Amino acid sequence: METPTHIAVLGLGYVGCVTAACLASLGHRVSGIDRDEHKVREVQNGRAPFYEPGLGDLVRENVQAGRLSVCTSSDAMIDAMVDADVILVCVGTPSAKNGDLGLHQLRRSAAEIAQELPRRSKRLIVGIRSTVFPGTCEELVLPAFADHPAVSVVSHPEFLREGSAIRDFFDPPLLVVGGNDEAAVRAVADLYLLLDVRASLVSLRTAEMLKYACNAFHAVKITFANEIGALSERVGVDGGEVMSTLCQDLKLNCSAAYLKPGFAFGGSCLPKDLRALVYRAAHLDLKLPLLEATMPANQQHLERAIHAVLDLPAQRIGVIGLAFKEDTDDLRESPVVTMLEELLGKGRAVQVFDPHIRLDAIYGANRNYILEALPHIGRLLTRSLDQILEWGDHLVLVQKQPRATIDRIQESGIPLLDLINGYAEPAPSGDLALRAVS
Repeated sequence: METPTHIAVLGLGYVGCVTAACLASLGHRVSGIDRDEHKVREVQNGRAPFYEPGLGDLVRENVQAGRLSVCTSSDAMIDAMVDADVILVCVGTPSAKNGDLGLHQLRRSAAEIAQELPRRSKRLIVGIRSTVFPGTCEELVLPAFADHPAVSVVSHPEFLREGSAIRDFFDPPLLVVGGNDEAAVRAVADLYLLLDVRASLVSLRTAEMLKYACNAFHAVKITFANEIGALSERVGVDGGEVMSTLCQDLKLNCSAAYLKPGFAFGGSCLPKDLRALVYRAAHLDLKLPLLEATMPANQQHLERAIHAVLDLPAQRIGVIGLAFKEDTDDLRESPVVTMLEELLGKGRAVQVFDPHIRLDAIYGANRNYILEALPHIGRLLTRSLDQILEWGDHLVLVQKQPRATIDRIQESGIPLLDLINGYAEPAPSGDLALRAVS
């Protein structure tokens, strides 16, 4: 499919108007559609319907150049939807009273598009730019077009910040398109060929989830900085200096480190230091809800993992890993130890392989911890990977392993429960290098 040139944008609110004006400035022919006559009239007159730095100039420039037009009338709206190569749905999904999303505008938009499909003579891509929960496209949008195989649906979330939306569009932190139709996904990514950006081409539900993941992460970061700042102030420390110095670490702090779903954390540092922070804050009459919730959240994650193991249809369970992480023999507060205690308490037959654990080589607090938690740990440990492969009905991976170990497990054919997402190769994101601005 050739790169689309006619784009209809449904909804001229904050996201829709910025999207329409910016896409028009990239040379596309854009038809903006909105029921609000005020918004349409403002754009028709070359003005932004709300304040956003640079948007007014962009709207005026593209309206005058004929690249951007808007409408409310049914005839003009129908013509735009019938002729467009891509329809981007940018309607609101406001909160309902119970906290759920209000999807009435999206449902209405899908129905309006579907109503005009019999008049179309070419393929159509419908891109959902509105923020929607994973599964919404499959459950609400796709069924509206079930009788129209020439329609492809993609999720194309926006990452525009109010106050810097124009800059974020032309220099996006993320450009995400998700869907099941590879040609449609690439066609939407190709709308941005003039930008110096890589498009992440992902599954439909991944694209929907990414917007929530990003916003939740931003909220967590703000709350974390505020809690550290509040505690710092209470103990006479410059919180700004703490956080600005923290951000200088681009290897662990401000990086992809630790940002991968996996097993619960443990070890001799993280649990101990979190408990100390929460304890000291409480004695200063300071509530830090985010930090207070971190240890319980970690425990809940561990319990989910334990239940997953208990649900295995296996008599003999082989656990790969015992220390709190790979390449160490530190067993202190290892979540694996807690898991083993639970499994043994439920009568499961368990053996453990960890290439770095030798009971005769560990000592001190490390040895005392494991012998107190699991007095019979010596009976559980196997000396080699081959032993546990010969013994086990099902394996549980709780620690990263060398490639050779992973290959050996794979060759054995024994079923594996991967609790760290470390067994299979990561699913490709389908990154597509887009041309830079000439």
